[in-house]
Amino acid sequence: MRLCGKVAVVTGAGSGIGRALADSLAERGCRLALVDIREEGLDETVGRLPAGTVASRYVADVADPDAVAHLPARVLADHDGVDLLINNAGVALGGNFEKLDPVDFEWLFSINFWGVTRMTRAFLPLLKERPEALIVNMSSVFGLVAPPGQSAYAASKFAVRGFSEALRHELRETGVRVCLAHPGGVATSIADNARVAKDLDEEALAKGREAIRSMLKMPPAQAAEAIVRGIEARRARILVGRDARVAAWLERLFPTTHWNLIQRAMIR
Repeated sequence: MRLCGKVAVVTGAGSGIGRALADSLAERGCRLALVDIREEGLDETVGRLPAGTVASRYVADVADPDAVAHLPARVLADHDGVDLLINNAGVALGGNFEKLDPVDFEWLFSINFWGVTRMTRAFLPLLKERPEALIVNMSSVFGLVAPPGQSAYAASKFAVRGFSEALRHELRETGVRVCLAHPGGVATSIADNARVAKDLDEEALAKGREAIRSMLKMPPAQAAEAIVRGIEARRARILVGRDARVAAWLERLFPTTHWNLIQRAMIR
């Protein structure tokens, strides 16, 4: 897929992988429609783009159905259509299932899963107007394997995976393709901004955050570049990082015992 001149909508563009995706797409000549809940993050992203980049920004919460419903019209006011939708916005929630507040569980799903389906439903008519278009949905290495303490996050990312695969088959006879990305441990602020089980003490919380940070090693720019190369190649699935590739391999070979193997490797 040639990206020069294409219009790309990117959610979660105010930081992390979303910001790095904006950088990589801009370098290829994309026109950008950047979405985030934080205005200051969007300002920072736009401010670092190469001179001459055509970029518009939209402060919106993908968990808000009304905000998402109005986004296509707002984007069309600034661009002539949409060629690429990247559903990247996401949040995290840590803790054992029994200890998680149901309100927090629903909060995570409203962004990680319902945000993806809302954005897809809102922009699909515009994507279908293009001779060639692509939807990129961000799953995770935890959409391949599901570790303890990540029941909400893993469930949402497995849901994104199932939704994307079904949608790919439904759109087979159209010009719209669906790509599913599974980033491994990318060094973003998602762990620092995560919600946690209510009864965790400060020491346990600090240890948990540090354990997660130790797994987030890949620079966002490296992850974004791998995703954009996958977009250009029109891959149906993009495994980002060695950890994602190993997890996918282990899950296929050992569908019920892979986590024991992964845990042993982590301890070593």
